[in-house]
Amino acid sequence: MSLTRRDFARNSAIAGAGVALAGSAGVLATAPNALASTESETVSEESADAHGGGVGYGPLIPDPEGILALPAGFTYRVITYSGRTKLESGEYTPSNHDGTATFDGPRGTTLLVNNHELKGPRANWKYPVPLTEGLVYDPAAAGGCTVVEVRPGGQVAEWVGIAGTSTNCAGGSTPWGTWLTCEENSDKAGTNGMTKDHGYVFEVDPVDRRANRAPKPLKFFGRYDHEAVVIDPKRGHAYLTEDAASPNGLFFRWTPPKGFEYGRGKFRTLADDAGVLQAPKCFDSGGKFVDDLSRATKIGTVYGVDWVDVPDRDAKSTPVRKQFAAGEITRARKLEGMWWGDGGAYIVSSYARAESPVQHDGQVWFYDPKRRTLTLKVLLGVNSDPSKDGAFDGPDNITVSPYGGLVIAEDGEGIQHLFGATDSGRTYPIARNELNIGTEEEPEYSEFTGVTFSCDGRTLYANIQTPGIMLAITGPWKRQKRG
Repeated sequence: MSLTRRDFARNSAIAGAGVALAGSAGVLATAPNALASTESETVSEESADAHGGGVGYGPLIPDPEGILALPAGFTYRVITYSGRTKLESGEYTPSNHDGTATFDGPRGTTLLVNNHELKGPRANWKYPVPLTEGLVYDPAAAGGCTVVEVRPGGQVAEWVGIAGTSTNCAGGSTPWGTWLTCEENSDKAGTNGMTKDHGYVFEVDPVDRRANRAPKPLKFFGRYDHEAVVIDPKRGHAYLTEDAASPNGLFFRWTPPKGFEYGRGKFRTLADDAGVLQAPKCFDSGGKFVDDLSRATKIGTVYGVDWVDVPDRDAKSTPVRKQFAAGEITRARKLEGMWWGDGGAYIVSSYARAESPVQHDGQVWFYDPKRRTLTLKVLLGVNSDPSKDGAFDGPDNITVSPYGGLVIAEDGEGIQHLFGATDSGRTYPIARNELNIGTEEEPEYSEFTGVTFSCDGRTLYANIQTPGIMLAITGPWKRQKRG
């Protein structure tokens, strides 16, 4: 049933301010250029600049090893390191770590599925994902996933989950314990040396290695530059983001066919055109169509969402995002990480520049499937000096913390952080990347990716994408006050 503009305007008038803060993450502010505010308070530059003032874990302490600065009492451990650690098969750990999720493994182990964002031909990369027999989609492609097993005694094993895919980015876990890896590249066969079409989602089982043989693209999710995916465990919808420009990308909703029952291996049984793939059409409380999410310039902005069918999800002749005329759907720049929590989907737009109506350095939206609304939770103003430590910009991968609020991986300019936010929106640093991959005169720090907690909540895993390092962070975690 369509949520009409009139219905949304009427419901907004009835619900009033209560709709604006749906979900638990509240409002997220960052210093010194935060635009965040609630209806009752505005975060000033002075208060925000303290990064929380009483919340979080205190200042970050420089790392003598030059990898990761952490608060006092916290430690990290290197789990995998591209070009140094090795797979069970003897090859080196692939590079360019990206989206990651944790799963309970057998005999007390923790399993992590780790994407490797490697684009183009294998010859372009020193450490591509090895072409393991039976697990290869396209032998020309460099990307894929590895599965990492961390045993109770601390021993680590790693093996290939899927190979021969391209630009495996954020992805997402499923309620039944598998991983959906997303190709952020839609090269067709014959382009850039590829032998098969790309731009698909694949399912990887971290426990049953046999289930990963003969990889099958889940074409019903569409072919485009996929970033992330989440599954609504109650209603069965999948939500997906597209990281693309010219024009800006979309996020999508996939509705499964009637009677479909989820579970391990069930996606493989579906036809390529199974279910319905749709793109959003948003409108404000006054019923006005919203062409781009960057139009929202105030925290707490709520848009109603209607869904429009995608004409050709496999993009046989025209990319999916170009199949819609102006006024038909709502776009956004750099749609990145997603996480399911609080009964809905958190969705990241990393930044917007001249290609968008309004510039910013990051948004996080919360989609409420029951109300069919998008609420702006995070809005970061353009960071005027990314080389200065203190400001956060360019949110990317995201997770909901078992200690309240959010943990966000930064993929901005200059210095890179993992940072958290309380439910009321106070921000605090968790880690800073100190591995300089540039020069002393022109330092460069890679983005953080794959932020995710262990299933017991004791360990925060995160990656430094370049050169490709998986880290396990432990310490005196505590529930954050609303501040």
